[in-house]
Amino acid sequence: MALAKEKKQSIIVEYAQSEKDTGSPEVQVAILSTRIAELQKHLREHKNDIHSRRGLLMLVNKRRRILAYLQRVDETRYKSVIKKVGLSK
Repeated sequence: MALAKEKKQSIIVEYAQSEKDTGSPEVQVAILSTRIAELQKHLREHKNDIHSRRGLLMLVNKRRRILAYLQRVDETRYKSVIKKVGLSK
């Protein structure tokens, strides 16, 4: 389930480090978190949608790997992203 272009742009603007930043770990985690939330909502209604559940697991693992990288590289950025996105770690 892809995000709408406008929603994705607003997330990028909110989490970007600079004006042309679209791929920093902060932006990636924010976009993945939004997609995960939408997929979770979808799966509450469609409990037998196994293919979407696999996609959800892949997104969660991708976000986990990006967060592990960010924690390894810069602890303060990691903590700020966790707090800003609203994850519990």
